[in-house]
Amino acid sequence: MSISILGIYVADLVFFGKKIPVEGETILGNNFVIGPGGKGSNQAVAAAKAGVKTYFISKIGDDQFGSMARKIYEEAGV
Repeated sequence: MSISILGIYVADLVFFGKKIPVEGETILGNNFVIGPGGKGSNQAVAAAKAGVKTYFISKIGDDQFGSMARKIYEEAGV
C-alpha cells in the first residue's frame, strides 16, 4: 500500500516569552525555535513513520527552509 499527499510545507517560527500577552500588549521574547509545519507535510511524515510508503507533492524552495524540509523527508522515508 502507498499514499500520495498533496499539500504544503511551512517552517513554523515559535517564540517564547515569560508570559502570555494580553490584547494590545507587546512583550519581548526570550527564545525561539524553527520547526517543520504544514498540514500535508505533517501528515506525510506521520504516514511514513507509521510504515506506509509515502509520497509528498509540494513546492519546496531552494533555501535553508527547503533544506530543512528535504532532510526531514529523507529521515522519515517520505
